[in-house]
Amino acid sequence: MVPADQGGGVMRTALLTDPVDGLDEALGAVDAFDRVLVGGLLRPQPAQAAGLAALADAVAGTPLASRTAEAAARAAAGAAGEDHFVALASARTALLGSVHDALITRIDEVTGRPRIEEAAPPPARRQPANLSAAARSWLSDLARAGWQGIDLELVSGAAQVVSAMLPDPALRRSATLLDGFAAELAASSSSCPGATLEGVPVRRWADLWSRAMLLTLPGAAAVSAPGTATGRLLPLGVDVHEHATAAQAQVHAVFEPADGTAPRLVRAAVSVPKPDTVVGAGVWQLFRPRMALLAAVSEGSSMDLSDVPITAEGDLIWDDERARPGGPADAFATARVALAAAAATAAAAAPLDRHPARIAEPVFLEGYTARRDDGVLLFEVAGHPVVVDADRVPVAGPLTPEAVEASGACIGLLRWDAGVFRLQPLAVETTVRKRTTAVHGGAWAGGTTDKAGLRAEKAATDAVKVLRERAGRLLRK
Repeated sequence: MVPADQGGGVMRTALLTDPVDGLDEALGAVDAFDRVLVGGLLRPQPAQAAGLAALADAVAGTPLASRTAEAAARAAAGAAGEDHFVALASARTALLGSVHDALITRIDEVTGRPRIEEAAPPPARRQPANLSAAARSWLSDLARAGWQGIDLELVSGAAQVVSAMLPDPALRRSATLLDGFAAELAASSSSCPGATLEGVPVRRWADLWSRAMLLTLPGAAAVSAPGTATGRLLPLGVDVHEHATAAQAQVHAVFEPADGTAPRLVRAAVSVPKPDTVVGAGVWQLFRPRMALLAAVSEGSSMDLSDVPITAEGDLIWDDERARPGGPADAFATARVALAAAAATAAAAAPLDRHPARIAEPVFLEGYTARRDDGVLLFEVAGHPVVVDADRVPVAGPLTPEAVEASGACIGLLRWDAGVFRLQPLAVETTVRKRTTAVHGGAWAGGTTDKAGLRAEKAATDAVKVLRERAGRLLRK
């Protein structure tokens, strides 16, 4: 992390490769249940009964024990109802939550960060019972059919539910998840029948199924009442998530409160629907009208916030009306000077967000040596290797795997994937013509004068323009 002479501490990178007690056993139980969903629970086989028993055994001795054991027994007999599927989804989610917590504890040991306890969960909010029941019914049918039993008729059953949920802001989170999940299933089942599917994304589809199931429960999608943030926001970098039908830009930043209290790590995100033909630099054009912060990221400046809502987990509920551009703010200066202090107030994740895939802890590394081992890029830090996930570098910016490999300093997100801690670069410092140059993955977020960026922008502009014209003609008709 930040060198000790600058007020920070050195990452104990050796701990990143040490085993975590109980991790393999918990993930083994999750994998066993996930294989159950491949074949479905309409006519369970002995191997599926064993997978259900493994899930029940993994939560024995917890408050979920009796309900999970009953649900596993009913499912093994082919007689599971919606409540039983909810219990199984809850047990699976709890196991992955324990994995998340163990990994976060290890990251805190590596970086020397304490963790702020989360606020008490908010009271349950009433949801339209009929829509939640309809969503659970569809998800239960999926579990009975299994991924090898899906067809277009079954998958299309989600369309009516999603259409009814989308107008209600309180249900939009669930509706978006169901819509994206159904789109993935439809894309697979349209190319070949479920029984002949190869390379099923077993963990991913089980993740989507269990999360969607729990979001149908009263209060599951509720969040604690937000506070407000007034002060200076110093961006570190942008992480981009893309799906065929949606995209999200998430800005990681250090927030310095105006009242002089300790700085903290925060995030600000904007999500947009996305046609599958808009790719690469084109996604920035979808984000920009909704988030002025992206321009500040491109320009290397701070933003002054005034009473911007913020959740207990550190997520800013962005409002352009409550933010204005500030002075210059170099991301690497922020990382060297302010990141260590801000990281000392890292917030815990919300209960339903405790999942290994959600881990994304901002860190700063420098003084490392980059090398490749069997094709894998590694940063050698204090004699210990850190795996670099250069494949996660977005194509919508000037940051490339080659620039990452040639770098001497890196702002990134520490993640955990496929059993290994990995560093996802957001920005690097590299030497170009004997000069230290910063290269940011989000440099084109607010626009660019870079030649490569301008070419990408032009191609994206033409594609977006055509889509808007077609949409306009359809609306006029």
